[in-house]
Amino acid sequence: MPAEGGGGMAADQEFSDFFYDAPDGLKLHARVYGAALDAATPVVCLPGLTRNARDFHDLALHLSQRAPTPRKVVAFDYRGRGLSAHDADAANYTVATEANDVLAGLDALGIEGACLVGTSRGGLIIHLLGALRPALLKAIVLNDIGPALEPAGLAHILSYLDPAPEPKSRAEAVAALKAVHGPDFPALSDADWERMAWALHREENGRLLPDFDPKLVGTMAALDLSRPLPTLWPQFDALADMPMLAIRGATSRLLSPATVEEMARRHRDLKTITVDGQGHAPFLETGPLPGAIAAFIDDAERADSGQV
Repeated sequence: MPAEGGGGMAADQEFSDFFYDAPDGLKLHARVYGAALDAATPVVCLPGLTRNARDFHDLALHLSQRAPTPRKVVAFDYRGRGLSAHDADAANYTVATEANDVLAGLDALGIEGACLVGTSRGGLIIHLLGALRPALLKAIVLNDIGPALEPAGLAHILSYLDPAPEPKSRAEAVAALKAVHGPDFPALSDADWERMAWALHREENGRLLPDFDPKLVGTMAALDLSRPLPTLWPQFDALADMPMLAIRGATSRLLSPATVEEMARRHRDLKTITVDGQGHAPFLETGPLPGAIAAFIDDAERADSGQV
């Protein structure tokens, strides 16, 4: 990759860092795994509200190195998260702005079609991408997200983000995560909690800090959770002919079983997976999920090419 558009990758590295300019000039970042893999449809991974590309590291390694059909994988840091620059104007931290940022990154990478994997907010962005550039989407994986959200789930997210904790050590970070999320994730191992702590924090001057712009939390303050939340059913219906896999954590507070049932009614070929012992949002690298996601994408690609 050229220096201005991205970054180099040594032979022993698992991914390369790709930097590009947003439409408004902000410097943004994505990870690229399997950069030389151009034969198969690539996979684009979009994280949740305050999360970043590191969430998808193990899944990306599976899809780019271990799956029967190795694929290029691009995992994005939205503005204000991970290695992407913070925006001086918090009003720009919106799903619409972030969708256009993703499109700019894909244009910079020369990707015209991809299988999209979206966790939480990433799934909302996928709904918008379907309206903005439908030809881009070749298959969709929605991780614990749908066209309708439960207010109780959003309230729970806001409760642990404001204020975002600043643990003094990695062990303290893990303990804090277990205290907040443990009841919703009884199936997680110690290694899973360690990966979660690693993905959520950055080290700065000997401190562990949440790896997102603190102003991001304030963008959610205007939500009135006592009233029905807006839905994206028209945008979802526009994806009715798209191969789609919906993953739900069995203890999720954000995505209800009723919403998944309605999604399946509207999308007759919807594939669904319920992940026992996990809530919002399931860890996509755990258990059989990497293999199931890889198989779903392979099947979608075969169907698109007319292969049986």
